[in-house]
Amino acid sequence: MTIQEKIQKPLTPPEYQVTFGEFIGIGPNGNLWVDGCDVADLANRYGTPLYIISENQLRQNYRAFRDAFRAHYPDVEILFANKSNNGLAIRHIMNSEGAGGDCFGAQEMYMALLAGTNGRTLVLNGSNKQTEELELAIANGLCVNIDAMDELDRIDEVARRLGVVAEIGIRLKLDLEPLTGRMGVAMHGPGTLKQQSDSTKWGMTREQTAEIVKRAQAMPSVRLKETHFHLSRMSNDPADFAVMAREMITWSGYLRDHTGWIPPCIDIGGGWTFGKWYGTGPNSQMDDQNAPTAEDYARLCCAAIKDEAAKLGLPLPKLRLEPGRALSGPAGVAVGRVGAIKEGATRKWVNMDLSTNHLSWAAVLDWYYHAVPVVDAAAEPTEMVDLVGPLCNSDEVGKHRRMPALARGDLVAFLDTGGYTESSAARYNAQLLPATVLVTGSHAEVTTEREQLKDAIGRFRVPAHLLAASFAPQD
Repeated sequence: MTIQEKIQKPLTPPEYQVTFGEFIGIGPNGNLWVDGCDVADLANRYGTPLYIISENQLRQNYRAFRDAFRAHYPDVEILFANKSNNGLAIRHIMNSEGAGGDCFGAQEMYMALLAGTNGRTLVLNGSNKQTEELELAIANGLCVNIDAMDELDRIDEVARRLGVVAEIGIRLKLDLEPLTGRMGVAMHGPGTLKQQSDSTKWGMTREQTAEIVKRAQAMPSVRLKETHFHLSRMSNDPADFAVMAREMITWSGYLRDHTGWIPPCIDIGGGWTFGKWYGTGPNSQMDDQNAPTAEDYARLCCAAIKDEAAKLGLPLPKLRLEPGRALSGPAGVAVGRVGAIKEGATRKWVNMDLSTNHLSWAAVLDWYYHAVPVVDAAAEPTEMVDLVGPLCNSDEVGKHRRMPALARGDLVAFLDTGGYTESSAARYNAQLLPATVLVTGSHAEVTTEREQLKDAIGRFRVPAHLLAASFAPQD
């Protein structure tokens, strides 16, 4: 058996007392386990705060989307949203699964290429791409999704200078009229789905898109490859994503009629949710066991694409999609250790070394991330507490959580934290960034080193005159 065959072998989940994911649950000793590892052992061995990623859960999540869409559509490519978790080990896992990738900025692109990702499976997005980004992308065969009117000329200039043909897509500003009355998720601002989409900086109008296509057709150093749209996590209803997917084909018909070009590929972006029987946090009304599955998204989106293509007499394009948090989110847990416990007249605060620096979404969405004790993880909750971090603000990592009695030194884990945690972690109050451990079966290995003080202060410089003022002898 080759290394690739070993990596892609069927996945066999462990048997847990309680299951939080195929590879995350309550193990034989009653503690929280990630795959074959006791989380308490990992926290004691590697320290806290700590991110833990299950390799097998990440693979499981990827395969669920891949298999669901391929069951409904003839030509599908899954792109991993590198921004959701940009660890090099994560990118290597996605490479071995055959996933492409979505990149924002030169750094994400560089890290994906450094991990050995085939550049032709990557796309570069962004509303203000720098020249060095374009050079890196075009030299390595990435598809560059245009999102500004002057970008085409800049791409053409770089491609001619490098002596290559640049592949381009166009990010669209879909009309989404059927979503005029559909309300969006509050985290994306006020208004309906259409209003939220219209208010973002992303995308080119129909007229702008047609103009770009016509100009690109006259450029030998440019090849038109795809159109792109990203509804984002503005809705948890797969029918809304199907509306978006249908309109992508409607625009293909418009482009055929006005330019003669039919996009051979459409990228319908991401924003796909995932559901858990416990919800992704208390008071969650969207991400419980009733949340749509990969199969729901695939069935509705693919049917809409096929139906609209048939109506317009268009060939079926290649289909790309970019699940982000739906792949990485459920693959991770974040662990903190309890410190001071304070009790007031009406509230009880349980301090931890885990903060909103490490779980940034917790600062915005006070209902997000389900929390469980690591030891005796199924213990019945006995009190309402606020789980807080050490920062100088309120730092509410878990507001109003029902928990069993906790004491200094206990461990608390937040579930489904594999996405948009490490990649958006902050250093407010000069807090050092956590380590990340990758678990594969019963084996664990550090994939991100714990930050040290020298890492936090290494970028600072003090001008000479300030040094002199501080260290000069005082009269």
